[in-house]
This record gives sequence, structure tokens and C-alpha cells, in this order.
Amino acid sequence: MSTIEPVFRIIPTIQNYDWGKVGKDSKVAEFASGAGIRGFTLNQSVPYAELWMGTHVKSPSGVVDRKQNLTQILTENPGLIGDQVSRRFDTTNGNLPFLFKVLAIGKALSIQTHPDKKTSEKLHAEQPTIYTDPNHKPEMALALTDFKALCGFMPIARIAEYVKAVPEFNSLIDPSIVTEFLDCTNLSESEQKAVLKKLFTALMTSDVSNITTQLRTLVARYQRGGQRPLEEDVKDLVLTLNEQYPGDVGVFCAFMLNYVRMTPGQAIFLGAGEPHAYVEGDIMECMANSDNVIRAGLTPKPKDIPNLVSVLTYTPSDWQKHMVKPVDIAPRTHKYDPPIQDFTVLQVKTQKGETETHDAISGPSIAIATEGSGRVSWSGGELDLQAGSVIFVGADTKINFTTGDSNLVVFRAYVTA
Repeated sequence: MSTIEPVFRIIPTIQNYDWGKVGKDSKVAEFASGAGIRGFTLNQSVPYAELWMGTHVKSPSGVVDRKQNLTQILTENPGLIGDQVSRRFDTTNGNLPFLFKVLAIGKALSIQTHPDKKTSEKLHAEQPTIYTDPNHKPEMALALTDFKALCGFMPIARIAEYVKAVPEFNSLIDPSIVTEFLDCTNLSESEQKAVLKKLFTALMTSDVSNITTQLRTLVARYQRGGQRPLEEDVKDLVLTLNEQYPGDVGVFCAFMLNYVRMTPGQAIFLGAGEPHAYVEGDIMECMANSDNVIRAGLTPKPKDIPNLVSVLTYTPSDWQKHMVKPVDIAPRTHKYDPPIQDFTVLQVKTQKGETETHDAISGPSIAIATEGSGRVSWSGGELDLQAGSVIFVGADTKINFTTGDSNLVVFRAYVTA
């Protein structure tokens, strides 16, 4: 077994899903061009949706100048993950607890949620071709550009306003459920969740022909300028979603889920059972090491409405509840620390001539340069960085980021015990 440095370049993998931004408009394509991916040539007609950095069995990262992939390297060198992390997480066969991604969203992703650990194990055992691993998938999205998403259920009162104001939405739901929902404001929290579940289930299981009819009526009303003041905020969203996924029930989720508009540097966290759909923009995304998605709308892929409606938390709130606010932990480093143990993300910004030092972390990390140029150094060497460069940093390794000719921006995902 040949020795390997504690810091080394890795080669991310590309996912060309239909919803990705096309050609050079995609951050994924931009970073792929600088990542050293073997044989990569930018194709202006191809969607570049996701860039994966990690050890997921579906698409593990490669390692520069090595025949082995990252999973195999970590299997041979478990010290790079660290004993403390291996005692807390399942790192068998080089498995990292987290998966780091770049997403470039040109068309809305599906109305979806991610199962908790117990549900993931059950779904994987029952449908391994759809749910490809037994892990949970809490995730954090950090905006690189202006970013739009549907995120969690709106407050009950806000949904009720749409139920009353949007006849096309109202008509999809049994009148007795509508009445029960509109009268639920004085109920307990658990009772409100139960009524919200009834409303959402009724929507998602509505008759397909009625959905098509009501959506056609709604779109026609919006196109002729017949929206009410309450609908102004979601009019363009509804028209966009219907253009992308004509006649899909997921379009009506605009009246139940928070519509979020984020600017670069803002982040949201989505735990198990939170409904969401990314709509447009470029993000860094970090999650537990899983690819399990339960879909129910805005997708040509198989829908699993029964499982989706059964696993949601039905916790209504303003979208700010999902925000992860960065904390400065060093002069040029912001820390995004979601309420789970599987991962944390750092953003490093250095200007020309500056160096930022990160003390040793007790677990493994993966970092990608997204802007500028510079280098990363450690006690045994250094590597040049440019936009798209991806590195692995082993446990207990102190590193320095130094800017080159232009300001350097790096995102670093890690896990500790």
C-alpha cells in the first residue's frame, strides 16, 4: 500500500439531470471545467445539474493520480477519517457521513421530502432500486447565486387565506375537509397538524382530470390578469411551474409551502419529513450520505404519494425557521452549523495577499474553490487552487488557505465526533 498525503485532490462526478442549467450557464459545468475530470468537455446543449464530492455508492469521487476512488483510499487509510468519527458514525468501507454537492437549478426539482433513518432502512429493504441506501438525508442549501425554493408548510393562517381566496385550489378538496381546516385555528398543535395532513393528502390525491381542469382555469385567470392581491406573490411561480410541468398537482403546492427567495450567502436546513422543492439558482448543498428522495409532484420520475404524505412532519411555520445563520469563527471564515451531527460547512473568503488558517479538525473534510485562485498548504506540502479545485483533508490536519492573484472563496464541509 503506497502512502498518501493527508491533503490531496479528488475528482468530483457530474449528474446530468434534466432540471440542470444548460452548458456554460451552469455553475456545475463551470466548476467541472476546473476540477480535473477526465475527458470532460463542455457541451452547450447538455444540462449540468449536480457535482458530487464524496463516497456515495452511486457515484464516488475519484482521486487524482490514483487508480482507486476516494472510497477505496479511505478504506485503505482509515486514519484519514479519524477514530473519533468512526466510533460515532458508520464509516465501514471508507464511507463518509456526509455528501457535498453543487447544484445548478434551471428547472424546478420535484415536490419531495427525505425520510428519517428508520424509514430509510424500511424503504431500502422494500424498494432498493428506488431507495438506494438505508441512510437518512437531512440537508442544507447555501446560495451561491440568487436562489428560489419552496420550503416547509406555511403558517396555518396563511394557508387558510389561500384556501379562501383561490377557488381552483379550494375546489380540489372535499368541502368537509376545507371547513375543518378553516375552523382549526383554536385547536391544539397536534390537532392542527392532523388537519393539515388531511388537507395536503386531499390535494395530492385529487382526481387527475380535476387537477388538469382547475389548473387550466387558474393559469388562464392569471394570464388575463385576474389574480387577487394575495396571489400576486405566487402568480409568476404558478405560471412557471405549470410551464415546466403542465397539469401537475405540484403546482398547487405554491399555496401550501413557503416561497423562499434567498441571496448569496443565505442558507436553509431541511430535516427529515420537511416538504420542499428547489425552483431556481445555484447552491452548495451538504447532506447526510444518502440519495433517498420521496417524490410527489413536479417530476417525470416515479411518485410515491402514500409514503410522502405519511412521513411529513406537518409543522407549519414561517420560512425563517429553516434558516441557518452563519457565525464568524475566524477573521475570514463563516460557519454554517445545522442542528444535526452529520456535517457542518465553512465558507472561507480571502483577499489578495491574505492567509486563513484552520486548526486541525478531528474528522475528515472536503473543500471546493468556487472563486479566484490561491493554494492550500499543510505541514507536508501545498496544492494550487482555482475555481473548481476539490480537495480532501484528512482528520487532525492543520491547513492554510492563501490567496493568489484574485480573491479566493472556498467552501469546506466536515464532520467531527
